[in-house]
Amino acid sequence: MASNKTIIYQVFTRLYGNKNTTRKVGGTIEENGCGKFNDFTPTVLKRIREMGVSHLWYTGVIRHATTTDYTAFGIPRQHPAVVKGRAGSPYAITDYYDVDPDLAVAVDMRMSEFEALVERTHKAGLKVIIDFVPNHVARQYQSICKPEGVSDLGQNDDPQQGFSPQNNFYYCPGMSFSPYLDLYHGEKKSYVEYPAKATGNDCFNNAPGMNDWYETVKLNYGLDYCAGRVPHFNPIPDTWNKMVDILLFWASKGIDGFRCDMAEMVPAAFWQWATDTVRLRNPSVIFIGEVYNPAEYRNYINAGFDYLYDKVGMYDTLRAVMCGSQSTHAITTAWQQTDDIRDHMLYFLENHDEQRIASQQFAGDARKGVPALVVSALLQQNPLMIYFGQEYGERGMDAEGFSGQDGRTTIFDYWSLDSMIHALSRKYTIREKYTFDMYNKVMNIASSQKTVSSGVSFDLMYVNQQYTRQYAFLRKAGNEVLLVAVNFADVPATMDICIPAHAFDYLKLNEKSATATDLFTDAKLKITLKRDGTVPVELQPNSAAILKFRA
Repeated sequence: MASNKTIIYQVFTRLYGNKNTTRKVGGTIEENGCGKFNDFTPTVLKRIREMGVSHLWYTGVIRHATTTDYTAFGIPRQHPAVVKGRAGSPYAITDYYDVDPDLAVAVDMRMSEFEALVERTHKAGLKVIIDFVPNHVARQYQSICKPEGVSDLGQNDDPQQGFSPQNNFYYCPGMSFSPYLDLYHGEKKSYVEYPAKATGNDCFNNAPGMNDWYETVKLNYGLDYCAGRVPHFNPIPDTWNKMVDILLFWASKGIDGFRCDMAEMVPAAFWQWATDTVRLRNPSVIFIGEVYNPAEYRNYINAGFDYLYDKVGMYDTLRAVMCGSQSTHAITTAWQQTDDIRDHMLYFLENHDEQRIASQQFAGDARKGVPALVVSALLQQNPLMIYFGQEYGERGMDAEGFSGQDGRTTIFDYWSLDSMIHALSRKYTIREKYTFDMYNKVMNIASSQKTVSSGVSFDLMYVNQQYTRQYAFLRKAGNEVLLVAVNFADVPATMDICIPAHAFDYLKLNEKSATATDLFTDAKLKITLKRDGTVPVELQPNSAAILKFRA
């Protein structure tokens, strides 16, 4: 299977392979179990690759704050007052040079187990992505695995200065950390932090609220926020050097890419310097940025990012279309807004931050996501991201502990998912099997068809404006053409798709009769291609037609 289309499969590593069904609300690792690196066997990785996946993003690899006690292995214990959930947030890093001990079978061999996972993943024909969390760390950050000669974050700071370009943190001199939460949290001694450090979501006082990222500390990249984000980048801030060293450390272990958490909260100037530095030694490493402000997209692409989340554009639009609050014509507007940088925009329908399509808070049924998947996967050459369980219709409707019943799969608790247990044993429910078959088909079309990976796209909606719950476009590479039509409606639909003369000129199409194969259903049908003529297409509810023919 030749693939030039980047398809990223995000797994929440702690949950993926966990088959323990105890599911005690707020349960410990001993009670509820935990997935391991070793759960990603060659067989499991082969199955993931067979879905058309090119990159596997292991979420939550780097050691982060947790209430689980690993002091017997020399790992410092975290105070539960500044840990979210029993398992903790994977974005509250406690040691950038270590891996999460929860994920290891033998804790003292955890790095070796991870390195073996990287090797297995590569042997399966997949590239490896991990998180890089540059904006903030856990409040009790302390590296026990840093290389010799490396000073720890904050080790050389002057905490009497609220801001200094060479400090790693921002401080509130003379003030203790006094957030609006219980600083004992069941412990005999309260959590103490003096002077208080600024909190990760740009909260520059000593009293973050419950809705702040109170479990994290903001890293200082040389921006003086008190003076209106005045930059102090010369000389290079100490944090820049420390963070690039961390990137190089992981790249040396064969990591193929970094998904950079809240990248837009770190100055673009750092990213330009960091990506250039890393690529001098590792030219093929990719950087994926979590950037939500469209006004900043081009700045971060120019700073070295290969891909950025298309959240406020394509994701929000497709969600609204699925839920019936926007017309399919909004899809055209969404892609046009980033057309000059379209190859850099990462399309997705789910990730660890977003609600599951099948949840009651979203569409309520995974089948409603099929037309949006077809659009996300086939509209452009840009990459697609799938979140584990999405392909089985995972609902995310559990109340796991710290994470309530909010339509999301927890990132804070020890838990397991029925959909993944069924998938690993291949004992699906009827609905899971249907959803998987749809995803598997679409993802493999995306990864195997040159019209998708390298072809030109032509949106047909400007001449088909009568359709508000359907969407149609063409893809062409060489003499191969795809006519793609999707139906977001819950009832069958017939589209008489007009193909304008401009499409014939732009794509160099010939007027002719052709036999088309529907890659979605394997049906064959005769079509007539004529300038400003129409092609009739029958569409099932929440489904698609993907007609392949020769130009």
